Parts: sequence; structure tokens; C-alpha cells
Amino acid sequence: MKDLFSDIPAEAYQPLAARMRPVSLDDYIGQSHLVGPGKPLRRMVETGHCHSFILWGPPGVGKTTFAQLLSHALDAQFIEISAVMSGVKDIRAAVDQAKQLRMMNGTQTVLFVDEVHRFNKSQQDAFLPFIEDGTFLFIGATTENPAFELNSALLSRARVYRLKTPSVDEVKCALLRALQDHQKGLAANAFSGGLQINDYFLSVLAQAADGDIRRGLNFLEILSDLVEPGSKVTQEQLEDVLGGSVRRFDRKGDVFYDQISAFHKSVRGSSPDGALYWMARMLDGGCDPLYIARRLLAIASEDIGNADPRALQIGLNAWDVFERVGPGEGNRAIAQAAVYMACAPKSNAVYKAFNQAMADVAAQPSYEVPVHLRNAPTSLAKSMGHGDEYRYAHNEEHAYAAGENYLPEELAEMRYYQPTDRGLEKKISDKLTWLENLDAQSPLRRYES
Repeated sequence: MKDLFSDIPAEAYQPLAARMRPVSLDDYIGQSHLVGPGKPLRRMVETGHCHSFILWGPPGVGKTTFAQLLSHALDAQFIEISAVMSGVKDIRAAVDQAKQLRMMNGTQTVLFVDEVHRFNKSQQDAFLPFIEDGTFLFIGATTENPAFELNSALLSRARVYRLKTPSVDEVKCALLRALQDHQKGLAANAFSGGLQINDYFLSVLAQAADGDIRRGLNFLEILSDLVEPGSKVTQEQLEDVLGGSVRRFDRKGDVFYDQISAFHKSVRGSSPDGALYWMARMLDGGCDPLYIARRLLAIASEDIGNADPRALQIGLNAWDVFERVGPGEGNRAIAQAAVYMACAPKSNAVYKAFNQAMADVAAQPSYEVPVHLRNAPTSLAKSMGHGDEYRYAHNEEHAYAAGENYLPEELAEMRYYQPTDRGLEKKISDKLTWLENLDAQSPLRRYES
């Protein structure tokens, strides 16, 4: 089989991350759930029985690398296009090249499409007939959820494999390999004569890479340029390299939704520490603080509700503080609201009741408004009995018309709101139970003869 790097001149410069790209599955770090012994992608490489597929995962986890490894194992022509810079013209050119190779000598082609989610629907459709007739083996790479970003026709022809973010230990393993490699890594004389870095600093680099092996190798290469050959890495040099690093936070991608999900679930789960951590992670990554404030207002009504109605007002107050004084003090106000809501009693009774009412309205007939509840603004409406027998609550004992019913007769016994025994809702529950007892004792019962 031909070497993956055989078409690269020996004297040409390549970044460390490119030089250290694995040339076999034995060198591949991470993704053991897919490339470990007996796992699907390893079996694909070992048996050569392949199908088109999508690799879904964050940057720097090895999507391009695996596509190249598979192409190498199949002794296939590897064609790579990027949806960021390519269009239909490039797709056609790749198709023509694959057809020619197939006709001339039966060579198989692997077409790797990076950032495939950036192609629109018609561009994605352009691949379909050639995937079906075997013109090429299609491998797409995406950082976004394929279920949302790729059309169903493409998904039906390509299996999706999800790649996980490498652990800190896995990133550190890749960095160690680069440090110790005498041919392509930093141990080679051609590349700074080696780099002396202690285990703690190496762990810091691995942590700063934030699950992106390519980023970690880039950090390591920059560090090697700063350090004199034979000298040890210092704290100051490490800080120089990492000072400008920005954590991964895609405002429109899965990382964003995963972190806001973790934040919401921390508040719902009454964990102020979790809420503060995920809020800090999002802010550190560049999230708009007012997005967090908006999510807190949703939490106040969805997860706290009438167990503590003050939560809604506190969320609004935090938003108002941010608008008035800016992010410095405003972020603290939002954090205060997050901690309050995490510690507040929880109830989704209103949320469930409203959803059930909406579902019933959508599924059931449009019942007439009961006559006693209808408006009577005109003499005609009055002559039709609108508002007859309506009981004005303020004129009744306890300001409550015991035995009255405010639902259509077909739903007379429906109870949507079921308050919990937590926080203020316990008192609300007690109040409703007392009112139900008044109903049961009342001689006047709507809908009963």
C-alpha cells in the first residue's frame, strides 16, 4: 500500500499536527467505541467491507484522519473537498475523477466531504446517485447534529457514527507521542532538538486543548518554537502559549446546546454548584449572558412555577440589572438568580397542566362556551340567555361560588392543575382541597339536576 505521505516532498514544511497524523489504526488515539477490537469502524478497515457513512464529532477528534486511514487500507484514491470552499462544480469534478479511475483501472475512490452540513439540500442531493451506484465511497464529516443539518435522503444512504471528545489523558498521550517521535515529532533533530517539559506542564497543555488533539499539538509546536533547544519549559513560556487560547463554544452547535442543557438540568436538579459551573463555562466561551437570563425565566415557570412565584420576578430583576449596569455586575445578578432558582422548591405542575390543556384542545371537539359563562353585551345576547344563572363570586360566602363549574359540561370533572406539596404550592393545594370540600357540601351544583 502506498504511504499516506508519499505525495508530500520531504523538504516541505508541515505543521506538527499534520506530521503526527496516524498512519494506522494502532496509532489512532481515542474513539475506542468505534475503532477498538471488534468495533464497527475497525472491522470496516480490516475486512474492506465498507459502506458510506457520516462521522459526527467536535473539531480535532480524528474525522479526517480516519477517512484517510480507511482509504489507505482500501488502497483507494482519496479525494477531499470542503463544503466551506466548494460548490456543485467541485462535486462534479470529484465525480468525474472517480468515474475515470473506476473505468480505467477499477480503482476505488473515497470521497471525503469535510463540513458536509454546510452544503445546502440541493448540493447534498448531488451525491445521492453516485453513492447508490458505487461511483465512490462517501464519507462526510460534520461538527453539527446530522439529524438537523443533513437531509433525510442523504442520511438514509449513509450511516452516522458519533465520535467522542478525547479525554485529557488521551490528548496527553498524543502529546507524549509527538515529544518522543524521532522521525516526525519533536524528538527529531530537524525540529528543535527535542523539548523538555515536565509532566505537570504537559497535563496543563492537554487540559487547555479542551478535547481537541490538533489544538494540543499546535500548542506544543508553538511552545517548541519559544524554547531554546535543550532548555526546560518555564511557567512563563507556558502562559505565553496558552494566554490567547479560547475554549470551544459554538453558539449555534451541539456544544452550545449540551452546555445550556447541563445548566438547565443543574438548576432543575437543585444544584447551585452545577448551575454556577455551567454558567461560567458558557460565559468563558463567549455566550451572551442574556441568553442565560432568558433560560432562567423559562426555568422559573417550567420547573419552579407556583412552588415559589418569586423566582420569576427575581429572574426579571436580574435581566433588568444587566441591562442597567452592564456585564460586570449584571453577570453576578444573573448568577444570583441562577443560585436562587437552584435552591428554590420545584414544581412543574403548571407546566404539565398547561401542556395537557393544549393537547386536549388540539385533540377534542371545540366545545361551546357554557351559556352561564357567555358574554351578554347586547339585548339580543341577553334574550338568548347569555350570562343567566352566572354567580358573581364576590357576592358569595368566602368570595367563592361553591358548586359552580367553569368548564364545558363535557369536561366538568377534568382537573388539569395538580399542585405539589412543595413550597407555596402546598398552601395552594390546601386551598384547593378546601374549595373542593365547599363544592361537595353545596346544594347548588352546576350540571347536576
